[in-house]
Amino acid sequence: MTSDDGHDGVQYLAGSPVRVAILRTLRREPRRPADLTDAVDATRTTVQRILGGFRERDWVVKRDATYRVTPTGERVHDAYESLLDEVELADRYGGFAADLERVDAGFPAEAIDAGELTVATDRNPLAAVDRITELLRGGRDAEIRAVSPVVIQQFNRAAAAALDAGAEVELVIDRDVVEASVSDFGPATDRALDDDDAAVYVSPEPIEYGVFRRDDVACVTAYDRRNNPRCVLESTEPTVVEWVDDRFESFVADAQRLSAVLENA
Repeated sequence: MTSDDGHDGVQYLAGSPVRVAILRTLRREPRRPADLTDAVDATRTTVQRILGGFRERDWVVKRDATYRVTPTGERVHDAYESLLDEVELADRYGGFAADLERVDAGFPAEAIDAGELTVATDRNPLAAVDRITELLRGGRDAEIRAVSPVVIQQFNRAAAAALDAGAEVELVIDRDVVEASVSDFGPATDRALDDDDAAVYVSPEPIEYGVFRRDDVACVTAYDRRNNPRCVLESTEPTVVEWVDDRFESFVADAQRLSAVLENA
């Protein structure tokens, strides 16, 4: 059988929701045509025609007036259901994955759905910002590590609240936002320089995505082309946690302390 033959089979099954429904129903248990008619809400003629198509492809057999899925029919059904799951996953996580791939973040494909996703929408454009802020504020007595391409008032206030609650905060920011941070958020900059529990680093290279770690929670933030937080993946899965830790250490290794950057400015 050629790949074209396989494509024809996929096209045949996907071409009708009733075909999928019949194969799914037979996968659960053998049925007579009359039972299938009621189960999938189709005419007897339609059911018989589809069963004929399945028999031609050896996906089902007829025994004692009952139709049963063959082992190959089971595999076709299971593979198709897996494909549907992957398409649904792509619909949900596609924007997040595309934004990270656009900036060559190297996020592991197997971890794309390994957590909860918060997505900014037209109705709630600050959803991602609000979630990051909430995670920062909840960092009582926690070790917080983060990398961010932007500095905004919500993050500064949340970080200050976490420090007041006994947290230790390490942050890497983009060199391009240092000047704006100093001029627009003077008190936050002063605290970053003076508080022993705060350490701020400056990346010499542009930062195009964000990472966040608080205790056992790791987050990855995808930004749009205007540097607005678009999606936040939040997870405790080891693959995500290890990737976030690795990326944070990599950013810190290449960065300078904020105090040194300001002294040399």
